[in-house]
Amino acid sequence: MNHPEKIKFAALDKSLFFPTLKKRVDQYFEQNQKSRYANKTMVIKTVVLISSYILPFIAIVAFNPPVWVAMLLWLVMGMGISGIGMSVMHDANHGAFSKNAAVNKWMGYTINLAGAGVLNWKLQHNILHHTYTNVPNVDEDIKDRGVIKLSPDEKVRPLHRFQWIYAFFFYGILTLYWVILKDFIQYYHFIKSGVNRQSNAENRQMLTGLIVMKLTYFAILLGVPTLIFHIPFGQILGGFLLMHFAAGLVLTVIFQLAHSVEGTEHPHPNEKGVIEKDWAIHQLETTVNFSPNNKWLGWYIGGLNFQIEHHLFPKVCHVHYPKLAPIVKQTASEFGLTYLENKSFLMAVSSHIVSLKRFGAPKFSEAIV
Repeated sequence: MNHPEKIKFAALDKSLFFPTLKKRVDQYFEQNQKSRYANKTMVIKTVVLISSYILPFIAIVAFNPPVWVAMLLWLVMGMGISGIGMSVMHDANHGAFSKNAAVNKWMGYTINLAGAGVLNWKLQHNILHHTYTNVPNVDEDIKDRGVIKLSPDEKVRPLHRFQWIYAFFFYGILTLYWVILKDFIQYYHFIKSGVNRQSNAENRQMLTGLIVMKLTYFAILLGVPTLIFHIPFGQILGGFLLMHFAAGLVLTVIFQLAHSVEGTEHPHPNEKGVIEKDWAIHQLETTVNFSPNNKWLGWYIGGLNFQIEHHLFPKVCHVHYPKLAPIVKQTASEFGLTYLENKSFLMAVSSHIVSLKRFGAPKFSEAIV
């Protein structure tokens, strides 16, 4: 992994794209007298999504419904926790939910409902992904996962030829892997690489907190139903795994559709550690929007179909992205920049599958050597 602090963005020719765009976005909020943070719609959504995770669990333990009903409730919980991750936790940990830092902090802890830690997520997502989007060996979101290759620069293995078929299964086990192993692997990795700059005492406290949080998570989700309410462990474990598979599949697919699709760039820094691009233009070249007119999808996935706007303005609550998108698109056009977009969800999924095929093909590996 390259050291992120050694990589810089330095355009050969200074662009006025982002200063112009930022001015226009600022004017939009001022002229319409709108806050950049959550509005009433966002508050209602937060209540609905958190309820869709907590209430089904209460129903499972309190009423012990037939197995098929219980499985449906676990499935709803999976959709609920993925919705919380995309809409609530995501905005809060970007500082976009509220102008009150304490509100952002506590809403950011909703990631614990999935059994995952906050700080590791911030380091991976806010720093490595948002700053160095699609930069090989830096952006953790396109890091080689062994069985899945999301970058043109990683070594092609024979198995990768079929990754476009089996990738979605591994997407489904992502959150379960996150709960069991990923947080601890990242904990040591980020300390070793220097991404985590906390003191030894702070990191010991962080590790203790991770362990306590995860033990509590398993105790509530698996222990309470079986030990207190005497529901068969096999039934609870099956529902728990179903919940995680649904959550992992939804979360991973949605995030892949913005960067691991056709048309995106994977830039390398030069020998001096410089990416010869303006940072904002880099975001345009590595990010793709999808399904911009699907309001139901946009509501559920927290505006992540407007990833360009999110990457350019991560501290703006996602409920505003549909209104900002035309401003960004028009400004990009004026500066001769390409605004990447797949018009539908199915087009985006198809583009991702094509990328998986291309990255996994042996001839592709030979072409980039």
